Amino acid sequence: MKTHPAVVLLLCFVIGYGSSENSTTSRGCGLDIFPRYVYLCDLDAIWGIVVEAVAGAGVLTTLLLMLILLVRLPFITEKEKKSPLGIHFLFLLGTLGLFGLAFAFIIQEDEAICSTRRFLWGVLFSLCFSCLLAQAWRIRKLVRHGKSPSGCHLVGMVICLMLVQVIIATEWIILTVVRDKKLACSYEPMDFVMVLIYVMFLMVVTLGLSLFTLCGKFQKWKKNGICLIITTFLSVLIWVAWMTMYLYGNKELKKKDQWSDPTLAIALIASGWVFLIFHAIIEVHCTILPAPQENTTNYFDTSQPRMRETPFEEDIQLPRSYMENKAFSMDEHNAAMRSGGFRNGSLGSRPSAPFRSNVYQPTEMAVVLNGGTIPTAPPSYTGRHLW
Repeated sequence: MKTHPAVVLLLCFVIGYGSSENSTTSRGCGLDIFPRYVYLCDLDAIWGIVVEAVAGAGVLTTLLLMLILLVRLPFITEKEKKSPLGIHFLFLLGTLGLFGLAFAFIIQEDEAICSTRRFLWGVLFSLCFSCLLAQAWRIRKLVRHGKSPSGCHLVGMVICLMLVQVIIATEWIILTVVRDKKLACSYEPMDFVMVLIYVMFLMVVTLGLSLFTLCGKFQKWKKNGICLIITTFLSVLIWVAWMTMYLYGNKELKKKDQWSDPTLAIALIASGWVFLIFHAIIEVHCTILPAPQENTTNYFDTSQPRMRETPFEEDIQLPRSYMENKAFSMDEHNAAMRSGGFRNGSLGSRPSAPFRSNVYQPTEMAVVLNGGTIPTAPPSYTGRHLW
């Protein structure tokens, strides 16, 4: 009985400890979660959960598109559709990186996370816009000449354009972190935006070149040009919005520290979904779509010209001598009918037998089977003997 107070005291201690732990743990997260991952499950900061869900859906969609291209790759035989497969894969890889980088802005920052953000932001966007620029060049060639550049030229163009931003981002990190001994997270928003000037240049050039994809004589490729224009234009709007909010809006609203990461994360997933919906999905569909069979006649197509319903003599050009012979025989036949013949009971008047047997009248089928020439009359029909 003396042990009861000790047990009660122990239970009170456990309950008090648990309540203190729950008071410091974010709502929706477990007790053993690290503080840096709180925004992945914190129901009080719902933006992290929303960004996480949308980014996860984007990752799954991008992987599905890449899988579809890999499965359908052996069945793509057209040169115009096979040449851009390399830049399609690179574009999907860059889009997948954008969705993955969004998680780095949900997690609380440290030196490794900040270095990753600073380096990959410009590199991934430069990869995507380099692919769009190469695609604009390709569609421009197809619209004007009907021929696509080779796949090696397109991939080489994309890699060279992306390497410029890789050099810029690497130099920025080396100068600020290694040489000046500054923390990777201690940078001004304006410095972050200034490093992305080359990406903005690629974006503007892509938008300008995509406008010329509407000028050409090959009409079927202009639909791809329209989708490219929409994709680049919406990307420009997204960049203008996030840079305005990141540089000035958060500061004016006095939410600079709280809203900086959500602004960048939302910009990433918005750009990624624009790339998927208006470019990647459409290009993958056009690539795997089988080419129409030009030599196959569609008998259910109402636009096909129909055969003329005309008499047999109008479709087959009969020889002039046969037509004259036919007219002459018809005149003789009418004359015989007017002059009379023999009657056969109640059947009425009929032409006499000598008339039907002495005049040779080749039929239309005989002319066709003889190659369009008048067949030779039998010996008994060598002349026109009337009775």
